[in-house]
Amino acid sequence: MSAELFFIYDSHCPWSYAATPLVNAVKQSLPQVSLNLWHCAYFSDADGENVITKQQIVQVKELSSVSFSPDYMKNLSQGRDSTLCANLMTWATNKTSQQALSLLNALQAAHFGAGKQLSEQADFTNIVNEFKLSVPAKVFNNSKLTNDAVAQVHEIYALQEIITTKAIPALLLAINDELILLNHNLYLQNPDDFIDAIKLELNKHS
Repeated sequence: MSAELFFIYDSHCPWSYAATPLVNAVKQSLPQVSLNLWHCAYFSDADGENVITKQQIVQVKELSSVSFSPDYMKNLSQGRDSTLCANLMTWATNKTSQQALSLLNALQAAHFGAGKQLSEQADFTNIVNEFKLSVPAKVFNNSKLTNDAVAQVHEIYALQEIITTKAIPALLLAINDELILLNHNLYLQNPDDFIDAIKLELNKHS
């Protein structure tokens, strides 16, 4: 039996941040399930339209277990730009997949915890050094999506057509040839229940 979990997310999306603990739980409790981390580059420009509201943050905090630092809250009125994160995460999933989830957690901690915008190369220096990554220059070049990131986004569009939703985050369980859209909203405060739900699906196909 082949089992994979697809996590469609954006590094700068508060709801994606809230769903990441569920992916962490899968990696820890279900090592037989392969992880596919797909950054959709939703916040791929900083033109002022991609602003997170305080009301959204209140909802996320009420329904999940994540927290947001004062430094992050102070900059809510600024536009989001996740282009460089999309480039970095797409590169990492292709080149150093065993580190990709830990890297995503570090990026989210830097953004939502330390309040870093993660929109220029200097914002990534400590993280790149911590993970000992040899990142090619194109990842941080010109604040544009790399060809690999663009290709990833098109794969996401194709998958969204299949599941008939463009909502992010999305968690999809692929078992053999079957694709199951998991209702992650039910489990944001209960990763253990999320694991049980996946086990139930796996048992159906065992």
